[in-house]
Amino acid sequence: MAAIGIIGREGRMGQAIAAAVEASEHKLAGGADKGEDVAGLADASNALIDFSAPAALEGNLHAAIGAGIPILIGTTGLEDRHHRAIDEAAHAVPVLQTGNTSLGVTMLAKLVREAAGALGPGWDIEIVEMHHRNKVDAPSGTALLLGEAAANARGVDLADNAERGRDGHTGARGDGAIGFASLRGGTVAGEHSVILAGENERIVLSHVAEDRALFARGALTGAAWLIGREPGRYTMEDVLGL
Repeated sequence: MAAIGIIGREGRMGQAIAAAVEASEHKLAGGADKGEDVAGLADASNALIDFSAPAALEGNLHAAIGAGIPILIGTTGLEDRHHRAIDEAAHAVPVLQTGNTSLGVTMLAKLVREAAGALGPGWDIEIVEMHHRNKVDAPSGTALLLGEAAANARGVDLADNAERGRDGHTGARGDGAIGFASLRGGTVAGEHSVILAGENERIVLSHVAEDRALFARGALTGAAWLIGREPGRYTMEDVLGL
């Protein structure tokens, strides 16, 4: 049994994770929200789960390092400087950062990587995602995770090959481009489709999240898995042994 601390406890995901912890063999060490004592929460925990905000990330990493415990980061909207901070923290403690804690999405990313690598650049890739009307970042962290899977399989940099927000007269689609489309509305927990379009045929790989409880269960599984690991940067694929 592990004591799990939740950063961003009052958010939607924080509440879902708290419910998942209470329904498991683990116990809830407590929660911290904006302006609250993360260091104290870290001292009382065996692992931290962070679903707060990018601006709080560095402080949360320092709290995990100070307590010598692992941290799972599910916060989306991260920039390059945040990833550099995660890389530094991973020298001291186990860190798992992911755009999606769903075990199903983790498997989807593996399938996307295999398909993109096997089919080659002659197949165009488009990623379509839809989320609830209150989601503020686009494309979603999951869409970017899937885009990275495709880009890595083809040995290219996603930042140099992504096409977003097409509007007006866009001209021909770029060779090797990975396109993104973001839809927002209602209470959709999360839907993602990766379309690989070849000549006269298409492959569509999809995942539909019916309730955010599945993300909470995945986050708890990942955080518990981190306990006792060597310092380093881990992924949900590591958790599944992929």
